[in-house]
Amino acid sequence: MNAVDLTLFASRIEAVCEEMGARLQCAAFSPNIKDRLDFSCAVFDAGGELCAQAAHIPVHLGSMAYAMRDIVREVEWHRGDMVVLNDPYFGGTHLPDVTLIAPLFLDEQLLAFVVNRAHHADIGADSPGSMPISHCLQEEGLIIPPSKLLRGGAIDEAMFTHIISHLQHEQQARGDFAAQISANQAGLTRLQSLVTALGREAFAQGLLELNDYAERLARTALRDIPDGEYRFEDVMDDDGLGHFDLPIVATVTVSGDNIAVDFSGTVAQTPGNINCPLSVAAAGVYYVFRCLMPAHTPACAGTFRSIRFSAPEGCLLNAKRPAAVAAGNVETSTRVVDVVMGALAQAIPQRIPAASHGSMNNVAMGARGARSWDYYETLGGGMGAGAEGGGLSAVQTHMTNTLNTPIEVLEMHYPLRINRYAIRDNSGGAGQRRGGDGLVREYEFLAPASVTLLTERRRHSAWGVAGGGAGQAGENRYNDKPVAGKVSLQVEAGDRLCISTPGGGGWGKEASRKC
Repeated sequence: MNAVDLTLFASRIEAVCEEMGARLQCAAFSPNIKDRLDFSCAVFDAGGELCAQAAHIPVHLGSMAYAMRDIVREVEWHRGDMVVLNDPYFGGTHLPDVTLIAPLFLDEQLLAFVVNRAHHADIGADSPGSMPISHCLQEEGLIIPPSKLLRGGAIDEAMFTHIISHLQHEQQARGDFAAQISANQAGLTRLQSLVTALGREAFAQGLLELNDYAERLARTALRDIPDGEYRFEDVMDDDGLGHFDLPIVATVTVSGDNIAVDFSGTVAQTPGNINCPLSVAAAGVYYVFRCLMPAHTPACAGTFRSIRFSAPEGCLLNAKRPAAVAAGNVETSTRVVDVVMGALAQAIPQRIPAASHGSMNNVAMGARGARSWDYYETLGGGMGAGAEGGGLSAVQTHMTNTLNTPIEVLEMHYPLRINRYAIRDNSGGAGQRRGGDGLVREYEFLAPASVTLLTERRRHSAWGVAGGGAGQAGENRYNDKPVAGKVSLQVEAGDRLCISTPGGGGWGKEASRKC
């Protein structure tokens, strides 16, 4: 292919993913998917190598890119099948993220897969919102190993009933699963049209050329990093079960256009739920280096060919079953980004920003009984500043880019009132470029509920770069009294919960002021 044809080919595959996402958003029932856009879509080749992805959730897409090869080898695929899974130790991230995989066949030949992953606020945990402060995986909800949800184009009613029977809200769950199925069907239709128009051989050749092109772009970008070994350490505040200041260590070795990231020295897996499978750590590593590449670099397997990483088995970033992982996907993944960026800041400080707020600030809540409800959201914070500008305020950063739930939607669906939603002024770190400010969000409960908070950067602030100051740590308050970063609460009507999210770190030394 010439350059124009290759660009068109890449755009057409990416458009398949975008259309899948639009279908999923429009058809979903739950605010978590249709309003917060907590989902991702991608296309893979017959061997499970990433071909394209939409600009959805980085932690979803990076982990799928790492794990799909193993998944496709374990399943006997037929036309019309669709596999469902959420097992973190077999291709998933944490249990609420449910993945559906559909194969594309043309004349009985397996050519590709379309995949979507969406966060379900109810996945069967006893704790509303299905993000409990858990001790083991079984406490976090229904575990779904790779299983056929559709066979030959028809829903496997036994499998579907098994899943739905573990969930609290049957109508919403059926609607969300139907939306995921529909998204994959739309992807198959569009991808088949593309293959038919090009021909199978041209399609396969296009994928080879696309991956080679992406690899060339990636290696060119990585050669700009000076050779050397760079080490950085940061900590997780706690695991929610009384274990504090848990270190994560990254050693980044740069040799020409090859990168190796070693997480030796990272703390062993912990009794709490901040452990993660290796696929989640992979997502963090891939994300950081993808940010150093040109914006037009295709999101495909070739992009990551020159990047290797490892983590000792049984450590926090390569946990062994049945370690709890609910917060590993959302909180620990963000710290993986921090330590890799911290290491690279020693090599290329002009290109690496200060640490961002470092938490998805997870709030899960709901009630059981006659008026059962489940809700989950993440809150933005301050972005780290960089050499070219200050950090943005009150935004999601790095491993997630979900939207906030509009207050009108939240108050319409749930017994909640939002009393305050504002920028947390002056919470960003000082410097030549200031870190972004966090936000303040105060909930008032209109009925009794259970609430779980899974938050970070409450003990340790987001660090600055090149002499910039640290951001302000976050704070959680329940009825005006401080509560821990990871805590479960039983609230009553009239109670108030206020989340103040962390600010981002500053970049560069702040200029001294003369009188």
